[in-house]
Amino acid sequence: MPYAKLTITIPESVWISDVSRSHPETRFRVLAATANAATGVARIEIVGPDHETICEQIESYDSVPDLTVFETGDERSLVQVETTVPILLTSLQTAGVPLEVPFTVREGQLTLEVTIPQDTLSQLGAALDRVDISYTVERIQQDVERETLLTDRQQCLLDEAIERGYYDTPRRTTLVDLASAVGISKSTCSEILHRAEERVLKEYRTGDGPAQQSIPVPSD
Repeated sequence: MPYAKLTITIPESVWISDVSRSHPETRFRVLAATANAATGVARIEIVGPDHETICEQIESYDSVPDLTVFETGDERSLVQVETTVPILLTSLQTAGVPLEVPFTVREGQLTLEVTIPQDTLSQLGAALDRVDISYTVERIQQDVERETLLTDRQQCLLDEAIERGYYDTPRRTTLVDLASAVGISKSTCSEILHRAEERVLKEYRTGDGPAQQSIPVPSD
């Protein structure tokens, strides 16, 4: 099945787009989400210096009838938001795309990575077009077998490291903090990341991993 990576631009009329654009330094990490035709509910980790102010701002939107704060701490809040305008979630569900979480929204955009049949991918594009949600197809690959490259543990830790900014320049988290976040020792965290990095780099450099056919798609 094709693997696709899309950058989706959320309409400015949607609260999370507006809030994330006004707080570009803040990361909105969606941990769980569901929606029907009328409402949507999402559990979101808000990471940034103004997370408490942002919670107050979210509550001010007419499209957000309810916000529950579960946890709050140093530069982090965990909240549940109910919205009456779940256009992105309903578009994904209408197209039959399984919602894979977590995913992150920053500055009004999110990166969606899915492995779905070609017809479902086409339905997703049509569903987004119907509600005027713009998107860019960054990459499509055929017959991807990503699970054979890394173990589940390596993949999960590598995803977490990327989400938390461990590979950003400058880094937004340390090895110690990353290890603490996933509940393992620093040495174990370092060893798992090193093995994952070794496998990914060797695959990139020598192509000794699963064979892949890449189809370049120009940006919109």
